[in-house]
Amino acid sequence: MYLIRYSEIALKSPPVRRRWEDVLISNIQKSQPGCKVRKGRGRIWLDGDVQPERLKKVFGIVSFSDCYHCYLQDLGSFILTYCDTIGLENAKSFALRLRRVGDHAFTSQEKTIELADMILEKFRHLKVDLDNPEATVYVEIRDNDCYLYRNIIKGSGGLPLGVEGKLVALFSGGIDSPVATWMMMKRGCKIIPIYVDLESFSGEGALKRAMAVIDILKRYQPDLELRVVKDDFLKKAKQIMKKESREKYTCLICKRRMYRLAESIAKEVGAKGVVTGESLGQVASQTLDNLLVLDNASSIPIYRPLIGFDKIEIEKIAREIGTIEGSILPAEACTAVSYKPSTKAKLEKVLKIEANL
Repeated sequence: MYLIRYSEIALKSPPVRRRWEDVLISNIQKSQPGCKVRKGRGRIWLDGDVQPERLKKVFGIVSFSDCYHCYLQDLGSFILTYCDTIGLENAKSFALRLRRVGDHAFTSQEKTIELADMILEKFRHLKVDLDNPEATVYVEIRDNDCYLYRNIIKGSGGLPLGVEGKLVALFSGGIDSPVATWMMMKRGCKIIPIYVDLESFSGEGALKRAMAVIDILKRYQPDLELRVVKDDFLKKAKQIMKKESREKYTCLICKRRMYRLAESIAKEVGAKGVVTGESLGQVASQTLDNLLVLDNASSIPIYRPLIGFDKIEIEKIAREIGTIEGSILPAEACTAVSYKPSTKAKLEKVLKIEANL
């Protein structure tokens, strides 16, 4: 069986904890069809044909281990048999890590010493090394049940997907927006990603790239579907701004339009805000002045989980979660970007331009 651990859920009030545990269990069952799931105090157990790689992608799981079960009265003999099966005779040093939950006639330290002495008696070549052991045996005692395992596999952590509601994500498929999307998924938000097709300013490669990244993110949110919104507003707006020599505001006008489109879809699907991949100062439209102008375009919250990250940090996360593979696919750059974009736009001026448009 597999022993599954979570962290933040355990800190919640009993009603919230029970509700979030049920959401996590539901997400695990969707990830592991055919497996049986049960829960105990602070733990979840999974029986059946488990697929560990899928389990790593379930938000809310901080770590998990494939383990063996025995009852407390059988622990002494069982652990020696277990050590035979894991090849402890080939190691030079070992450590025994024991965790105990429940009321017992012994302390955790006493049981650790007792079991370690039994192992050392059978495997006389072994030495105890608590700092850098070649092999580690983990024992978890929970009332009358004992679980033994060798490895602790890291999960995605965070909160169970869906416990915080829905968000719409402005999704280009580049490096930043998929990472921002993933980060909000990790905080329990179901994502509705939208791709704004600017028609003559963005080619087919950009859309294909976005679709490829969505397929990668489906490992974390299986029902993820990209909504493509075709919009010719920028084509008309750019012609007018060119006549008025205000092309430097093109990116801001375009992004404000995207914010409004995202807000409209958010209200349609019951989402509580919009996610963007913006990072402070990364490009001209993401200066403090310009972000203030952008925020004015939306009446619902704009979430920017990458706001304090630099490009190297964002790329590191993209590699860890696997989205970098899709984000570096060849795609056409937006041809609407002006030669000298505004970095310190004034809201009053932008509002006047939009009024003319």
